[in-house]
Amino acid sequence: MKILSYRILLKKEAEGGYTVIVPLLPGCVTYGDTMEEAIKMAKEAIQLYIESLQEHGEEIPSEEETMEYTLTVEI
Repeated sequence: MKILSYRILLKKEAEGGYTVIVPLLPGCVTYGDTMEEAIKMAKEAIQLYIESLQEHGEEIPSEEETMEYTLTVEI
């Protein structure tokens, strides 16, 4: 069994809860009422996404070569 890590982005919603996006997996978006639930839902969404890729014989993306940097700009 291979262990993969994926970066997730959590956005606090005005009406409550958190939307989660997995940047490396297009369309992999989920939601949770709390941050803990959102993270749990993200893990499940990633697993289902990967299962679908495997069923269709598609390559599983990985974050191994991904670097992250936060850029600040003045406006």
